[in-house]
Amino acid sequence: MSAAPSESLAAEAYRRIIDMILRGALPTGTALQEARLGQQLGMSRTPVREAIGRIESEGLALRKGRVLHVGRLTRHEVEGIFILRLDLEPLAARMATALPHAAFDAMEARVRGLMDGSSDEDLWAVDNDFHGLLAGAANNRAMSEVIADLRRRTTMFDRAQVPDRYQRGCQEHLGILEALRSGNGDLAAQRMHAHLERARDAILRRLDDLQDQAMAEGPPA
Repeated sequence: MSAAPSESLAAEAYRRIIDMILRGALPTGTALQEARLGQQLGMSRTPVREAIGRIESEGLALRKGRVLHVGRLTRHEVEGIFILRLDLEPLAARMATALPHAAFDAMEARVRGLMDGSSDEDLWAVDNDFHGLLAGAANNRAMSEVIADLRRRTTMFDRAQVPDRYQRGCQEHLGILEALRSGNGDLAAQRMHAHLERARDAILRRLDDLQDQAMAEGPPA
């Protein structure tokens, strides 16, 4: 089933606003005003409102009174997020060998669908379900919630922001599933650790590139 028009517009608004934030076109502290952003994007206020709400939930917008202002995800914050993920997610992966093989098979089919273009699923939907599946295997609600929250805070680094991670990330997911299917929890944990390190490094490189670009372009008019 295709997404509703409002959902598609909200996703487009989200991507474009995130790009403006990361490029510095919306500097830290800028008020996120629905009407003004709608004019800039050529959209009505409804999809812009949905996009702003999503951005707030991911920690890139801070509320001061009734007004949301642009925050900033720094290199230091990304490193801190991944310190925690590198502790928690390999542990969850090690425990995920107890999951039924049918769960691994279903997830592998979804990942391969992304890789060969036969699926119209969103990358982040599959990615979230993959990491959520493994996090849930620990049967520890607090840990699952922490992992989900940490992942939300880097959701903006999607296929558009770090395109080189698309196929590689999918291939790494398949490697983790292969280890789990064979019952090798230690190998699954090792592969998860390597997967997260590569994702972290790609995000940090992108942040550095954006900072260099912003410095070259000068302050926004």
